[in-house]
Amino acid sequence: MQTVLNLLEQEPLRFILAFGAILFLTLNLAAVLTMAERKVSAYIHLRYGPNRVGPRGILQPLADVFKLFTKENVSPNRADRWIFLAAPIAMFLPAAVVWLVIPFAPGAVVADINVAILFFVAVTSIGALGVIMAGYGSRSTFSLLGALRGAAQMISYEVPLILSLLGVVVLAGSLSFVDVVEAQAGGFWNWYFLPLFPTFLAFYISGLAEVKRVPFDLPEGESEIVGGFMIEYSGMTWALIQAAEFAGMGLMSAITTTLFLGGWQPPFEFLDLGQFNWVWFGLKTALIMFTFQWIRWSIPRLRMDQLMDLGWKVLVPLTLVWLVVVAGVMLIV
Repeated sequence: MQTVLNLLEQEPLRFILAFGAILFLTLNLAAVLTMAERKVSAYIHLRYGPNRVGPRGILQPLADVFKLFTKENVSPNRADRWIFLAAPIAMFLPAAVVWLVIPFAPGAVVADINVAILFFVAVTSIGALGVIMAGYGSRSTFSLLGALRGAAQMISYEVPLILSLLGVVVLAGSLSFVDVVEAQAGGFWNWYFLPLFPTFLAFYISGLAEVKRVPFDLPEGESEIVGGFMIEYSGMTWALIQAAEFAGMGLMSAITTTLFLGGWQPPFEFLDLGQFNWVWFGLKTALIMFTFQWIRWSIPRLRMDQLMDLGWKVLVPLTLVWLVVVAGVMLIV
């Protein structure tokens, strides 16, 4: 038994097994979040959610997966087949890969790299490429329009998102997620959402835009462009795009928790659970995901000009000003 455990700890086998586990958990997270989305929307709208398949509809995600597996995957005759089929993979993989560098609890991280924040920014930027591939590969006017909207939105909101990360780097003095979490130890008053509240808001809003959630779902605006860049997809290719979006929502919630809400750190030191601090990480991440869903069913969609004005005229100046304030305070103190 000890020989087997030693073998599993060796590279690259440990990394391969860990990535397989992360991939499995990411796919299941997407399935669970589809159920949570329906239940939360039903609760907000004072109606029933799924309640037919299993007790209280708990098996609804399984029924959805079965239905999507049995549906035919259809693609337009004019579509560029390889680009069309590669686009969902290009959207899903970045949302899964970044989980490898996120610390869930003390010592519970697959790859503790010292440039994890840069890795997060670099890998998540690939998602915009997947959106463009889906629109271009479909050879459809509506798909291309949705893809161009999505690319403009994601690239624009990358700027305030990255600027909001700089304040965290200045305070923590490191680009490692583990170092950032450890720097927030000692109670919730040490968490970075307090001294960096304006940039915390900017990061949160930019995260909503990055994962194309309402009020920033213009790439998929069904009332204007009939589904956007994914209109030509069906069956499991469509399901993979949906899984990428829900996995992206979970990822942004986990990153927000790690950078601004103390990660696995408990709100009070006497509540420290040691290796079981992943419970605190999970609760905080679930809370952020709930707010994502709450906003979706409470706020109407922005217009394209409003979306760009918010990003370039409000969030970018806000993050720049607060970065100067934080740097000045650090120099003085």
